Amino acid sequence: MQIRIIKNEKDYDATLSRIDELMDCEPEGDALDELETLAVLVEKYEEEKYPIELPSGVSAIKFRMEQAELTQRDLVPYISSRAKVSEVLSGKRTLTLKMIRALNQHLGIPADVLLQESGGEIPSSMTDVEWNRFPILEMAKLGFIEKKKDLKDRAEEVVRELINKIGGASALPERLFRRTTNARFNAKMDIYALRAWSLYVLSEASSKKLKGKYVKGSVTQSFLKDVAKLSFLKKGPKLAVEYLSKHGIYLIYAPHLSKTYLDGAVFMLHSEDPVIGVTLRHDRIDNFWFTLLHELGHLGRHIKGKENGFFVDDHSLRKEKKVNEDKDELEADEWAENALIPKKEWEDFIEEENPSVGRVIEFSLKLTIHPAIIAGRVRYEKNNYRLLSHFVGSGEVKKHFINN
Repeated sequence: MQIRIIKNEKDYDATLSRIDELMDCEPEGDALDELETLAVLVEKYEEEKYPIELPSGVSAIKFRMEQAELTQRDLVPYISSRAKVSEVLSGKRTLTLKMIRALNQHLGIPADVLLQESGGEIPSSMTDVEWNRFPILEMAKLGFIEKKKDLKDRAEEVVRELINKIGGASALPERLFRRTTNARFNAKMDIYALRAWSLYVLSEASSKKLKGKYVKGSVTQSFLKDVAKLSFLKKGPKLAVEYLSKHGIYLIYAPHLSKTYLDGAVFMLHSEDPVIGVTLRHDRIDNFWFTLLHELGHLGRHIKGKENGFFVDDHSLRKEKKVNEDKDELEADEWAENALIPKKEWEDFIEEENPSVGRVIEFSLKLTIHPAIIAGRVRYEKNNYRLLSHFVGSGEVKKHFINN
């Protein structure tokens, strides 16, 4: 018989017949080699054509219970409660990653059976991460993750899904899972809320395609001034997204989670693509442009690569002493302020005790920036937030991102 790959049932039947012939004559030599080769081909064809399905996780658990004479009560340490044990065994509740890890470790049930994935491996436990501290329900409410049954029990799975979208744990900024110490990190911030928000921003960036490639050293004060000019245009925030994309920088909006106390952040992905995230918790034109340019200032002045590519900022802390002593924050402020309004121009303008509406408009036309930026700076420096309140563009930024 001419030996060839089995492609269909006709080839399969012919091969089986030939195997029967060889078996009947007690083969040796070339005939034995032929038999062994045909057996391998049959085995390969049967594996592909008639794969043996993995037993269900529930049936594997029940088999192990019977084998080891275990009761439902004995499973509680691995599944957390008698009610959940009952639901798992009845098929009403699927296994969580935490349950799978425990059942595999303590009862020896194969990982691929529990995962229902041939050759599957249980992800290694990140021992320094407390998965149940992620604000899972709020993340689902804001659309960060898909709404699923038993979300709180599946915190590890849903957070790992975000991490996998980014490219896995190795692709995360190194400082993200260490408590950051930069000056504008609010002491009241929940680190797990910050991580959740950051993971969503990074996963959103990873799902989009940039129009250009980031070049180190390209973000200069001149670059920031070009970005600032976009504020003068009606669709300035949307144009900023496109402009930065052409220069290899992501700009992502993600609503702030409770206890993040956050205006913006800048990250450097493993691919060395910069990502700027904004919360728009203060949906004002002045706040948006200052936050954006401040993060660009960090990118241009301080971020050299993935190892230090992570800054988060709560700009309500700008006047606190520790912030005013932080060199990096002061430099990012300086770049943002001077790009929006050159220092000498601002000094001449602010000599007036309370600049009039007409002066603000005239100044904005001269600088070709949005008048909200000037009004916001006046309010901040004079510490009087009743001034020019109708000029700061409240509620005028978020719509550019939500409607995209």
